[in-house]
Amino acid sequence: MKKFLALVLAVAMVMAIAACGSKPAAPAPAPAPAAPAAPAASEAAPAAPAEPEKKELSGDLVLYSTMTEADLDALVTCFNEVYPDIEVEIVNGSAGELTTRIRGEAAAPVGDLVWGGMGDSDGDKHADIFEAWVSEHDAENMPGYTTPNGLYSMEHLSTVVFCVNTELEKELGLEIDSYEDLLDPKLKGLIATADPNSSSSAWNNLSNIMAVFGHDSDEAWAYIEKLMPNLVILGSSSACFKNVQSGEYVVGLTYEDGAVNLLKDGATNLRLQYPTDGTSASAFGSALIKNGPNPENAKAMIDFICSAEGQTALAAYQQGTLRYTNAGYEVPEGAWLTPSSEIKWVERDVPFLTENKDQILEHWNDLYAKVVG
Repeated sequence: MKKFLALVLAVAMVMAIAACGSKPAAPAPAPAPAAPAAPAASEAAPAAPAEPEKKELSGDLVLYSTMTEADLDALVTCFNEVYPDIEVEIVNGSAGELTTRIRGEAAAPVGDLVWGGMGDSDGDKHADIFEAWVSEHDAENMPGYTTPNGLYSMEHLSTVVFCVNTELEKELGLEIDSYEDLLDPKLKGLIATADPNSSSSAWNNLSNIMAVFGHDSDEAWAYIEKLMPNLVILGSSSACFKNVQSGEYVVGLTYEDGAVNLLKDGATNLRLQYPTDGTSASAFGSALIKNGPNPENAKAMIDFICSAEGQTALAAYQQGTLRYTNAGYEVPEGAWLTPSSEIKWVERDVPFLTENKDQILEHWNDLYAKVVG
């Protein structure tokens, strides 16, 4: 597992950054994406976005997060445009690392909120460490993406992709587009993934396999058993795309916003492939840590992340590298993500995945021990 990285971002540094949304635009490979197709739902259309109320707040804020450095830079920069007197400290880690840490600190909490890694299939498993509080902006989300448990304020989507090293792909004489392509013997030990027991991105990928082949079906498990010899389990989600870029692996089973930032930063040896069999997205949210030292500041940050105004600012700063859930947020022109209309979407049975997550992971672990040893 990767080590925790504590990164203190001083307000003085943030205030020196240009106003949020004015960052110079880079050339983009795709037109602005439409919002992803929401799962079938019977909810009425979301309420019109409310204008977030600015409060006069100051002091400290400790943010625990699974998000990328680029995402965190965008959040702190844009948040401090609205709340310049709040100094944000960041502790970065996987979802498993952070929830374990929060439980260990329960007697004297250090963190105030978590951003990222808290997924729509978690159920109430973390009710002991998070407050039963959600942002009022959660109700503005696209149908199907509102809070699943009263603990998480849902605000972004993590879409499954294959991150492919195009140079190694060519050397091996492969064309990697589908799940079937991942079974090629040439890829033995050359497909990177994280551990679904502790990594939200790896569970996201396992959930997508279930969505494509059938939730907990014999076909899904038969496919997974064939895939396992080609897998190498790494200690973090980011390693799955960073080590593909460095040439250590041919494919990373990952999420689009992490990998697309490498393209945005100039990587020329990578391709993001949405599996032609179909892809899906987990909705992820922010959560308020129980008895955190700065609850008002934490609520202000969650409200900012969830509001249409906040998501529009973040999307503009990031040049469209993350898909958000508020129905009112505006996608910037020249966004980096592939338009939703160009992706084949499959639907997940989120309630089933929530109810059966422990059994699915137990099956995964038993099968991995049998196949890999």
